[in-house]
Amino acid sequence: MEVSDVHHAYRKRQVLRGVDLELRKGLVAGIVGENGAGKTTLLSILSGELRPDRGRVRHSGELGYCPQAAVLNNSLTVNQHIDFFKTARCLPDLRRAGEIMELLQFREYAEERVGVLSGGTRQKLNLTLALMHDPQILLLDEPYQGFDWETYQRFWELATRLREGGRSVLVVSHLAYDAERLDLLWRLDGGRLCAQTTGRTE
Repeated sequence: MEVSDVHHAYRKRQVLRGVDLELRKGLVAGIVGENGAGKTTLLSILSGELRPDRGRVRHSGELGYCPQAAVLNNSLTVNQHIDFFKTARCLPDLRRAGEIMELLQFREYAEERVGVLSGGTRQKLNLTLALMHDPQILLLDEPYQGFDWETYQRFWELATRLREGGRSVLVVSHLAYDAERLDLLWRLDGGRLCAQTTGRTE
């Protein structure tokens, strides 16, 4: 993914003032910034949900997008959500979804209605729906919100597997959790991205 000189404003409030980034294959990268810095706006532009006022976003391969607020139907079960996305994505089977559910350990909730699930389990489903079509680029907005420690560790295991499979992962958060696990880290400040140091070494 290549992003060049992206700008966006809400009326007279300029949120993004020339964002540039390059996300190569096989990398796990992060963007941090204060609340209101424009992180969700940037992710919406990268995912194609929002058009920038100026600038360009280019990418090859399919995208997976996991928004901070899960767009789920409380009346449907976990399996019904997964079946719906299988049809929408024209997937031949649910093998990939099953692998992610096993890793995140929530198969026992497959027949539960989403409305009765905890916030952490809803987020597991949110992540599964973003990944079940095996996208080349995964965009995550506060992905581990509501996770307990074990699930948090499993999330990073999943991110590592994606990296090893040549996928690109972009994690957006207001805090630089586990910066040592990232290949790249940027801070969104004043509408621009500034490179930060990570603890990860090759």
